[in-house]
Amino acid sequence: MTSLDLFAAAPTPAERAAELRAQLHRHAHLYYTLDQPEIPDAEYDRLFRELQAIEAEHPELLTPDSPTQRVGGTVLKTLPPVRHAVPMLSIRTETDTEASGAAAFDARVRRELGLGEADPPVEYVAELKFDGLAMSLRYERGVLVCAATRGDGENGEDVTHNVRTIGQIPLRLPEGVPEVLEVRGEVYMRRDDFEALNERQRQKIAAGAKGEKTFVNPRNAAAGAVRQLDSRIARERPLSFFAYGWGEVVGDAAPPATQFDWLMRLKAWGFPVAEQTAVCLGAEALVAFHRRIGEARDALPYDIDGVVYKVNPLALQQRLGFVTREPRWAVAHKYPAQEQLTTVQAIDVQVGRTGKLTPVAKLAPVFVGGVTVTNATLHNELEARRKDVRVGDTVVVRRAGDVIPEVVSVLADKRAGDPPPFTMPTHCPVCGSDAVREEGEADHRCTGGLFCAAQRKQAILHYAQRRALDIEGLGDKLVEQLVDSGLIKTLPDLYKLGFTALAALERMAEKSAQNVLDALEKSKHTTLPRFLFGLGIRHVGEATAKDLARHFGGIDRIMDASVDALLQVNDVGPVVAQSIRTFFDQPHNREVVEQLRAAGVQWPEGEGAQNTPQPLLGKTFVLTGTLPTLGREDAKALLEAAGAKVAGSVSKKTDYVVAGAEAGSKLEKAQALGVAVIDEAAMLALLNPPGDAA
Repeated sequence: MTSLDLFAAAPTPAERAAELRAQLHRHAHLYYTLDQPEIPDAEYDRLFRELQAIEAEHPELLTPDSPTQRVGGTVLKTLPPVRHAVPMLSIRTETDTEASGAAAFDARVRRELGLGEADPPVEYVAELKFDGLAMSLRYERGVLVCAATRGDGENGEDVTHNVRTIGQIPLRLPEGVPEVLEVRGEVYMRRDDFEALNERQRQKIAAGAKGEKTFVNPRNAAAGAVRQLDSRIARERPLSFFAYGWGEVVGDAAPPATQFDWLMRLKAWGFPVAEQTAVCLGAEALVAFHRRIGEARDALPYDIDGVVYKVNPLALQQRLGFVTREPRWAVAHKYPAQEQLTTVQAIDVQVGRTGKLTPVAKLAPVFVGGVTVTNATLHNELEARRKDVRVGDTVVVRRAGDVIPEVVSVLADKRAGDPPPFTMPTHCPVCGSDAVREEGEADHRCTGGLFCAAQRKQAILHYAQRRALDIEGLGDKLVEQLVDSGLIKTLPDLYKLGFTALAALERMAEKSAQNVLDALEKSKHTTLPRFLFGLGIRHVGEATAKDLARHFGGIDRIMDASVDALLQVNDVGPVVAQSIRTFFDQPHNREVVEQLRAAGVQWPEGEGAQNTPQPLLGKTFVLTGTLPTLGREDAKALLEAAGAKVAGSVSKKTDYVVAGAEAGSKLEKAQALGVAVIDEAAMLALLNPPGDAA
């Protein structure tokens, strides 16, 4: 910036108005005509309000072609024009996005009607403000003859060929409808349909299809579908419809007296009407409706950006009339914008409790979705590269309800220079362990689960759970305190805890502290499968831990096993084998195992199935009843050590059912299927066939 720039005169109101008109015309063309919006709705609204304020302060600057004097976009020359018999006018937007905006509308209506405090409350209809494309459906003698977009409010585009593909829109109405009926409503796309459409688009792009693109939002996708020249394209994009009003009506013998009655009549004729539509009496009911819908907004299967209030009695609507381009009897009450523009100042990588690495865009602070947002997730490296988000970019950021803010898209034409694309680091930014992305997965993960500070709490909770080391009393709240206070940094620190330090923690009495210490001492005597499962190796569940222990017999042999050796284990495939190898390739993971053993954690070890005969390999057993000398778990362990699989139910694939006293339905099913039934002695004979060493 030069010294002259510092003293450059601010634009005059006339210059700023001209600049705003040019910008708004351009963005309206991109939004309504090309279906390629570059800025969020909230940014367009901000520019529109700024122009309105200038024109209000300087009426001489108001021009006939100002965007403030028009309802919407322009007519596409490639679609036949349609003149609306009754103009499709827009309604005023309440700028106060809080619930108080509803009370402000009620106050205006009462003032216009000349009502005082003693007069009864006004009756309204409250509806959803859908984020789609306004549509007028014209029926003559009950048959759909024309569907037209809003266009500029006076003239729209004939899109009948595409609207006929929308299953919710009836092509013929029941007997008794007016001779001419124009139904007004919104064409939209459900969120799940939108996600499925974009996924299909991504697959086409990946396959090399030319001219394909993903869509910015459901409204953009719906508008593009409705205004295609080829109805086959519209048919491929699932569209929906809600009715909320009417235009020209001819030959109505008994017209309804209220807005709500009209909606119920449309519903009876087969048109979808949003179930949330409600009659509200007075300001308090409007406020409650605004709050209720706001709380449920993110759970809706489609997008809305606000609600709409309309005076219910049609006679009062006529009394209130219109002002310029808007009815006095209706208002659109928006919620805080869910999308805004901002810039990316940096891209950091965060490590979650389970080791997942997530790129996060650090943003210039922006108010969106009711809060100030400074961070937005980029999900993973593939998503960051697909959107091509780079430091310095101007981006659209979205926040809906309590959902984590995310970067929706990049305004590539605003990019300065050629900043490098984002690349995921190859090492964890917290602990330095290798960061890997397994084949077929989108996420990178830190491999230092037993060492990484970001995963510390999760690692301890997993190790202490009932199916692992079973350390009773070591739950979420206690682990939170132990880690946050710095008493525990790695798993071996659990066995260094002292009574005094434990008892001093919040909500820990002396008896509770002693109980935890006793549970820790008890946990030192465990089994190899429990210990392996407790380490939290990715893809190693209880069953795989048992298979590993049975096959190798000892922890050292597992830690040193090659991928090829691991693949010899029952049900261990390439992904699991590589995950185990990667885990034990991290020196600090092996160090934690050694420190746990040094702390006294121990388990029985053996030769392992790889070095011992497995006479029952491939056989399936089912245990039922009470055996004479063996407990159920002991019998199961013996069978599994001999290579057998122990199932919980009998099927045609079962080889043997071992039946003891009081055997029940499993025995009956085995007899019915012709499965061999043996007792404990026969089972032991199978375990030690003739010729085996004693």
